[in-house]
Amino acid sequence: MAVYVDPPLWPAHGTVFSHLVSDKSLDELHAFAAAAGVPERAFDGDHYDVPERRYDDLIKAGAIPVEARVLVRKLIGSGLRIPARERSKALTVPLMVRWNSTYPGHEELGLELLERWGEDGRKYHSRTHLLAVLEALDILTEPALPARTVALAAWFHDAVYEGVAGQDEEESARLAEDRLTAARLAPEDVAEVARLVRLTASHNPEPGDHAGALLCDADLSVLGGDELSYARYLSAVREDYAHVSDADFAKGRAAVVRHLLALDPLFHGERAKALWLDAARRNLAAELA
Repeated sequence: MAVYVDPPLWPAHGTVFSHLVSDKSLDELHAFAAAAGVPERAFDGDHYDVPERRYDDLIKAGAIPVEARVLVRKLIGSGLRIPARERSKALTVPLMVRWNSTYPGHEELGLELLERWGEDGRKYHSRTHLLAVLEALDILTEPALPARTVALAAWFHDAVYEGVAGQDEEESARLAEDRLTAARLAPEDVAEVARLVRLTASHNPEPGDHAGALLCDADLSVLGGDELSYARYLSAVREDYAHVSDADFAKGRAAVVRHLLALDPLFHGERAKALWLDAARRNLAAELA
């Protein structure tokens, strides 16, 4: 068993914070925190939020310093990770850690995107989905990291969401072009991010498009969840389209499901196929039936 701490990366209350986690046991985590003088109020379900001034002390006390992405993987592997939907706080903390790692020096843009993903009325296309896609990218590329253009495309792919298929992806791509150009990302990288965002409208990358396949696989990973997770996904999608009548929603959703079932392949990477393909086909077929 071990306790891990990531670098202080995200701002709040006039400082920046780290996360403290255990790879095996909450009892171990609580005991370590108590011995190190970390207050109970800093506990957030599966980790402690600790201010920058405590970082060196925690390492001296025995916490193992790791990168933020490594810490998340340790937490997921431990089985202690609380699903995003069940978190007591907003997802600002883990998402800003990821943003600052992906595109450091552009915190204002990251916060703008978080505001968009946190807009009222979003149920499925929310910060929960954003975090799930980013975590799926981690799983698919481990032990490497996703290319920055792929990670940025994940951040932008539903940044504009009005519930209009095709239009949302196009406007999200245009937003990426505008904001990333202003942020002085290389023009070829801006073009690649926008291309990837537009690709999420069809989830049908060309053969050999590794980056496109990776993003599409991560975006559709929700289809391969267990029965309860898939039911929650369907409920959230319906809430996103609350402005649509039941009859129109059923017709539109059936068309989406048929499109997904017709994709060959549905998932492109071997790791994605092994993780999600069988369950996704079962879930989609059951929904259509």
